[in-house]
Amino acid sequence: MQAKVQKPLPQAEYFFNERCWILESWNDESDSAVSVARARVEVGVTTKSHRLEGVVERYVIVEGTGVVTIGGMDPERVGPGDVVIVPAGVDQAIRNVGDSDLIFYCICTPRFTSACYKPTPTD
Repeated sequence: MQAKVQKPLPQAEYFFNERCWILESWNDESDSAVSVARARVEVGVTTKSHRLEGVVERYVIVEGTGVVTIGGMDPERVGPGDVVIVPAGVDQAIRNVGDSDLIFYCICTPRFTSACYKPTPTD
């Protein structure tokens, strides 16, 4: 791998059917070990419950306040600086309970692909 600075384009942000906005920061076939995306959840929105098969996900909360639900854990309030670890294959969702957008980075290992995304059957 070569040294590089990757600059995501703000206009490339897209709405994902999970009910949030996604801006891919790094997700390249040449680096199957990791992907990084910025997620933005609007006020009052809860993402659809889902799991990532074979992929561990970490949220790094940057702005806003949310309540995250992971598997059988009790829902937990999160805010700037918090890191949320979601094991592979475990259902997850996050709700924006603040008064501004909830923004966090999703770091996936190995990298996220649409094939790993599975909606929770009861959602």
